[in-house]
Amino acid sequence: MRKFGVELPGWTQPVRPEIDSLSGRYMRLERLSEAHAHGLFRANATDDAIWDYLPYGPFVSEPAYIRWVKDMAALSDPCFFTVIDLETGRPGGVMALMRITPEAGSIELGHICLSPGLQGTRASSEAMMRLIGWAFEAGYRRFEWKCDALNLPSRRAAERLGLSFEGVFRQAAVVKGRNRDTAWFAAIDAEWPGLQAAYEAWLAPSNFDADGRQIERLSDLTRLVRAHSDPLLAERAG
Repeated sequence: MRKFGVELPGWTQPVRPEIDSLSGRYMRLERLSEAHAHGLFRANATDDAIWDYLPYGPFVSEPAYIRWVKDMAALSDPCFFTVIDLETGRPGGVMALMRITPEAGSIELGHICLSPGLQGTRASSEAMMRLIGWAFEAGYRRFEWKCDALNLPSRRAAERLGLSFEGVFRQAAVVKGRNRDTAWFAAIDAEWPGLQAAYEAWLAPSNFDADGRQIERLSDLTRLVRAHSDPLLAERAG
């Protein structure tokens, strides 16, 4: 008997992102614009390591960075956003929805570049959660995250957000003259209700003490949603 994939009666293609801003409890996402460039350049200036796994940067001057921002802001795919930390009111990083494929219901989060001051904050986590939520609520079936296989912080972030490890594509690209093996992570629409509940529980003010330390870890809340664990991270944890 021949076998085929499950039929999808009633499924329609989702819309492409046409988002000016998305607000949350700790952050606001705004479409990247030249108005953000000065603040972002200043926020990024303290640590060149944030550019290590990106195909661009570090930028030698503010004018060079402004030119890059203007070029990226003009694109629709990738669709860049600036992360505004509501605690400081300042821009602290960028991320983008990319490889937007409505006909397959697939979309990816990438180009994540967070300043040292934004890394590890509730604002940065919420920004990623908000874009994941937007995608599934818009009707996308699959949300992807890809990173250099050597980029352990990015791999940890993907699993922490509840995205499942799907393998490594060997010699997938050449970036800054070096080989890149690419680790793939993803979540599918059936997993969104569980992820949404985990995100809401983690973001709740009651989940943080008076000093802002989390009580329940996000990785513990999303653990049951993940379909596959990352063997490299499990090995490093052991």
